[in-house]
Amino acid sequence: MISRPDTQRAQGQPEIGTTAQGFSLTVLGAATPYPRPDQPCSGYLLRTPHARIWADTGPGTMAELQRHITLEELSAIWISHLHPDHCSDLLSVYQWLSNAAEPLPPVPVFGPPDWAQHVEAFLPTGRRGMLDRFFDSHELDDRHTVVVGDVTLTSRRVCHSVPTFGVRAEHGGRVLAYSGDSGPCGSLNELALDADLFVCESGATQETPSQDAYHCTPEDAGRVASVSGADRLVLTHLAPGLPSAEAVHRAAEVYGRTVSLAEVGSSLPI
Repeated sequence: MISRPDTQRAQGQPEIGTTAQGFSLTVLGAATPYPRPDQPCSGYLLRTPHARIWADTGPGTMAELQRHITLEELSAIWISHLHPDHCSDLLSVYQWLSNAAEPLPPVPVFGPPDWAQHVEAFLPTGRRGMLDRFFDSHELDDRHTVVVGDVTLTSRRVCHSVPTFGVRAEHGGRVLAYSGDSGPCGSLNELALDADLFVCESGATQETPSQDAYHCTPEDAGRVASVSGADRLVLTHLAPGLPSAEAVHRAAEVYGRTVSLAEVGSSLPI
């Protein structure tokens, strides 16, 4: 089990978006392929009474994270893959930890194979192992499972152009599934099986039947949610130029239920 020392919340900072079970997801960003004003890239804050997990650290999401928790409250970081719109704020985390007035405990980070070496390559010296003082590094593989505080995280390898994982988070009998970036595949169906909340990317406008799909269309997202029996579907990471109302309508027609859109700052009970 992964745990970090409990820290006190900043004075006057409320707990946002909790449920009776204390399990929620806050959207920090959903833009692709680069951030826009008030629209950071992919990032989510998963909260329970004993865990604060930052899933995907797209550019701009670290600033948004601090609207909801202090950085010292972070329990762990989980990264789906190494495309910059999902991970580049790891460099900002490094800047925070390496410039802290007092040494802070290393932050557990779960990411694709060799993620630390890729991040180190961006730093001026690029020396292997220089992140070890600041990050407790863990590498994902298919079906990797870890308990962080009171949350069980199970990662599944999904279909994308680089090694990529989706995650299934479980707490108090409730389940959140997050696709990462992925085209339709069997592991995505398993990831979302009977989930109370399924957050699925819709990074493709149209299907590409002649080749492997590396993103879901709105119809794909609706189909996965329907087949897997997910109770709620939230679309995120929409393809550039895909109108949000159109994406929601297309997904809902296949899913057969109401579909929501990930919006920066919204907290979703699970």
